[in-house]
Parts: sequence; structure tokens; C-alpha cells
Amino acid sequence: MMRKLLLGLVFSTAATSAVIAAPVTLQVWALDEPVHFTENMAKEFEAKNPDIKLDIKLVNFANILNDTIRAVSTNTAPDLLMLDNPDVASVASHDVLLDLSDRIAASKVVDAKNFYPGPINQSTWKGKIYGFPRGGNTLGLYYNADLFKAAGLDPTKPPQTWDEISAAAAKLTDAKKRQYGFGFSAVATEESTFQFLPWAQSAGGDFNAINTDGSVRALQFWQKLVDDKVATPEVLVLNQPDLGSQFVAGNIGMIVTGCWELPRFANEVKFDWRVALMPVEKAGAPRASALGELAYAVPKTSAHPDEAFKFLEYIYSQSSRDWNEYGWLPLDQTATPKDPKWPEAYAVFAEQMKYARGRGPSPVWPKVSKAIQVAIQDALTHKTDAKAALDTAQSTIDGLIK
Repeated sequence: MMRKLLLGLVFSTAATSAVIAAPVTLQVWALDEPVHFTENMAKEFEAKNPDIKLDIKLVNFANILNDTIRAVSTNTAPDLLMLDNPDVASVASHDVLLDLSDRIAASKVVDAKNFYPGPINQSTWKGKIYGFPRGGNTLGLYYNADLFKAAGLDPTKPPQTWDEISAAAAKLTDAKKRQYGFGFSAVATEESTFQFLPWAQSAGGDFNAINTDGSVRALQFWQKLVDDKVATPEVLVLNQPDLGSQFVAGNIGMIVTGCWELPRFANEVKFDWRVALMPVEKAGAPRASALGELAYAVPKTSAHPDEAFKFLEYIYSQSSRDWNEYGWLPLDQTATPKDPKWPEAYAVFAEQMKYARGRGPSPVWPKVSKAIQVAIQDALTHKTDAKAALDTAQSTIDGLIK
């Protein structure tokens, strides 16, 4: 009798173990500053899916590409990671990322036809989708309306052309206060390429035609702003968050940066600030802006690709919150907020998004971008002139994308 009871207990325990599977823990690398998006989504997802936990490691934007390459080459990659969108094709070309196309097509949550084309194109390589965009962002011109008024400028008429930027920057600059009229990021990272290309593109250039006359004029325009001391002399070392901090502090009257700064500026800026479309070279010239945002990717080595994709489906399902809570445009075009925060800024960025262009996609994008970064730095430091710097960059790029 006792033996039967023991056997029954053993079988009962075994049966229970078979039913209650051990929780899955996803290892995730996230670029989450300053809005903690992935962390917030993870908490909500875990509450709805108690059998899936997310162990999130916060990573640095400047290191994420090298860290990813190192991890996939040593089989130490997490289940889910994040990449800057132009880097998706570069990493995917090494056949180390999972093709998400079939999962997206079969999903009952994700509707591929609702994707904004720009972000999803940036995550596609040779017809297959390797990245899952977090959303979409682009650049705009932020300006300090209080400084405009103090300088005798009309804040309802922000600069529309390069000449108007130069004139306004001169009026906004006060050397005694270490206050500068204009700011952009020319730091030697992807950020300077991201910031420079719209100026070149609106003048007829592009990443694969970087030494056109228009691109040269764009770089000369940046150079003159620095030489005239109406742009902050720190453009070579300021990344975009640093640039935003200088704007918040009232040290720069106008800056170019992205919509992701809206939540921070809304909380921290103590003056009247506004947003305008990116200026063009001349009135009537084509508009251009950069297409940015990060994309999630699942390495082929992931032990839990289904659970990782389930988390991406949850992120997609929350797209209508993207603008109001995080300051970027949703991946899903139908998820436009009905009552957007910062409605004037929303109208500007929604319009600017129409002109946003991707970088690449190219499997050698990091090298293409590096050539452009070097040209910018060489010209702004007068190591060489803008034409020679961009000719050198073009020669390098031609050798990369034959």
C-alpha cells in the first residue's frame, strides 16, 4: 500500500513538472537612455506573460555595433539586441541575424502593410527583414523663442534658409555670455553623418554622391558658422544629448536635433521653445531630413526566438503610445495619436518625416559613414578644405560600394 502511495506521488510530481514549464529568461541588450522604453515595455510584458522574464543589460550607443560583432562571433550574443537602423544591413550581411520575415507575415498582432516604409526598409537586407524598428525619428530645428525676442527676431518666423540661419545665429550670439546662435553635432561618430546628410541632400548630394557641389556648399556652410563663431566651438565634441543639454541650459539659441528630445525638453526647459522644419539652402529647394531610430534584432544563436518575437509583438501593439510617452513616431502608421502632446511639434516632425531619408542600407555602412565623419572633422578643423575633404571621402566610398 505504502509503495503504491509513493509511486503515485512520484508520478504526480512528474506530471506536474511536465505541465509547469520553467520560466524562460530572455537576455536583452537595450539602448534605453533617456526614456527607459525597453525596460518599461519589459515590465508590462512580464506582467502579462509570467512565464517569460527579461534580463536587460543597458549598452552604450557608441559601442553597440562593435559589441554586437564581438558577441555574435564568439556565440555570446543575447536573445535580443538593438542596433542603429543603418547598421542592421551590415550585421545581417554576415548571416548572424534571424530573418523575421515569416514571423511578421504570420503574426496576428503585427500588420506589415502598416509599417512606415522608411524604418522597415532600413531593417531589410536582400528582401528579408532582419530588424524590427522601435519606431521612427527625424531631425528638426529647435529654437529659443525668448532669445529670439531679446535679439529682435520674430519667433513666429523661424529661419527657413541657410542665409537666414546665419543671420539669426549672428544676432543670437553673445560672446560675453558664452551664448551661441547655432549648434549641431559634428562629433566623430555616426551622429555627425546623421546630422550632416540632410544639409547635403537638400542641396543635391547624398551619401554615395558626397562630393557634389551641393555637398561641398553644405560643409562650407557648417565651416563658416564655426569660423564666424556663431556656432558653438564645441560642435566637434558634442554628441546629440550634449547638444540638447546646452540648449536646455540656454547656451545655444538654435540647435538641430531629433524628436526624441521632446519629453526631456518639455520637463527641463524653462523658456519658450519651439520647433521648425529643417532649413534648406534656398527658398523652394527640396527638403531633406535624416531617418533615425533603433531596431531590435534576434541573433541566430538565440535559444528563445519565439519568446523574443512575442516581446516584439507586444512592443508593436503599444505603438499608439510612442509619441506621447517617448517622443518618436510609431512604426505602425495607423497608430497615430489622436491627441498628440506638443501638437505644434508633432505637426513639424510628421511633416519632416515625409522628407526623411535612410542611410544606406549597405553592408559596409559603418565604413561609408566613417569616411563622411573624417571629411567633416578635417574640414571643420581646417586640416583641409571642404572640397578636398569630400573628394577623399567620395574616393573611399566609391571603393566600398562598387
